[in-house]
Amino acid sequence: MKGKPASQSKTILTDLVLPPDTNHLGTMFGGNVMAYVDKVASIAAMRHSRRSVVTASSDSFDFISPIRTGEAICIEGIVTYTRRTSMEVFVKVEAEDLQTGERRLTATSYLTFVALNDEGKPITVVPVIPETDEEKWHYDQAEDRYHSRKKRREESLKHQEDK
Repeated sequence: MKGKPASQSKTILTDLVLPPDTNHLGTMFGGNVMAYVDKVASIAAMRHSRRSVVTASSDSFDFISPIRTGEAICIEGIVTYTRRTSMEVFVKVEAEDLQTGERRLTATSYLTFVALNDEGKPITVVPVIPETDEEKWHYDQAEDRYHSRKKRREESLKHQEDK
């Protein structure tokens, strides 16, 4: 099966952070950031698969620094790895000071999506082809992240069965 360059899935969203988006400290609610990340990641997965997708997991979400009222939130997602029916998407979140143009990393996340056919069943996706050094770095480590996700899922299921 012919692959597709990772760059074809690249998705970028920028929005202004306003007071209703923030908590009493004037920083963006983490849940709002997570919702943006899921949306951008799902668009990246749909661009890669050209199918409907569902979120299968969010195996890491690391908040690094806050995003404040008046700053822009800049979210970038890209498919980093594929398996038979699933796609791993890496998302980077930055805050931008719109007065100075300075950007800082505020969060990173890996999410997994499954592509669906017209009946809502998993469907095969084409492989992703990493091209840049960063894409290759994510790709080369993806199999380890996959096994960690699989182990965590199995442990969660076992724990629920033991209850």
